[in-house]
Amino acid sequence: MKLIECIPNFSEGRRPEVIAAITGAISGVEGINLLDVKPDKDHNRVVVTFVGEPESVAEAAFRGAQKAAELIDMQEHRGEHPRLGATDVIPFVPLGATSMEECITIAERVGARIGEELDIPVYLYERAARTPERRNLADVRRGEYELLIKDITRPERKPDFGPAVANLRSGGTVVGARPPLVAFNVNLESTDLKAARAIARKVRESGGGLPAVKALGLMIEEGNHTQISMNLVDFTITGMHTAMEAIANEAAAYGIAISGSEVVGLLPVQALLDSAIHSLKLAGFSADQVLEFRLGGGK
Repeated sequence: MKLIECIPNFSEGRRPEVIAAITGAISGVEGINLLDVKPDKDHNRVVVTFVGEPESVAEAAFRGAQKAAELIDMQEHRGEHPRLGATDVIPFVPLGATSMEECITIAERVGARIGEELDIPVYLYERAARTPERRNLADVRRGEYELLIKDITRPERKPDFGPAVANLRSGGTVVGARPPLVAFNVNLESTDLKAARAIARKVRESGGGLPAVKALGLMIEEGNHTQISMNLVDFTITGMHTAMEAIANEAAAYGIAISGSEVVGLLPVQALLDSAIHSLKLAGFSADQVLEFRLGGGK
C-alpha cells in the first residue's frame, strides 16, 4: 500500500466550530486516517495531519481547502504566524514506497483543482516548485496576505494555478511536496520581541546559522512570552537538540532563559531518538535497543 502524509495549515486557531468543520470535511473522505489536530490561539492557526492512499489524500486536501474557503475570511484574520490565505499551505510527504515524484503529481493536481474550482491563487513550492524563486516557502509567503492582494497582478506574483486577481476572502494557497520535517518551537522567558527576532536570525540558515533550519521570533500574548518558531527541514542535518543548544547560547547573551519547548504536529521517532542519544551521551546506542521496535510495534 502506498501512503502519503498531508499536513495542511489553516488560518484559524480560535474558533473550535470552524476547526471541527474543516477536519470533518477531511476525515469524511473514505480511507483517510486523521492523526493530529493542533490549534494555536496566538498563531491563530491549526496544523492538521492525516494519511491515506494518494487518491484519498488528494480528495481530502481539496475538501479541507474548500471548507476553509467557506468559513474563513482573511479580511478579518489576525495572528502571529505568517500566512498567505485561509488554507495557507498544503504539503504532501511520501511515506513507505511512495516516491517524491508521486507527491509532486498530487500537489499539481490538487493545486490546479483549488485554483480552478475555488478561484484561489495557488503557488507550488519545495519539490513541486516550477522556479527556484518559489522553492522556499518563506519566499512565496513574503509580505503575507496583505501584500499578495496588492501585488498579485505583478508578473512575478502570477500564480501557478487560479486567477491572477486578488481573492480578498481566501487570499492564496501554497501547495507542494517535501520530505518530513519537524516543527519545533522554543519558548523564552522574555517579552523582548526584538531580542527574539535577533536570536531567530542568528540560528536560521538564511542568516548564516544552522543548516536546514527556518526560524522566526514571535510574541505569544497568551503566555506573555516570546518564542523561536522553527521548521527543521532535515532533522538528520540539524536536530532538535542542536537547535535548542544554539538558541540557549544566543539567548544567554541577552540574559534570557528558555522556559520550555513544543513539537507542533507529528514527527519521525528518529528525531526524538537522535536528541535523546545526544542529551544522554549514549555510547553505541542503536534503534534496535528500543523494545517496541524489536517487538514490531514501531520502526
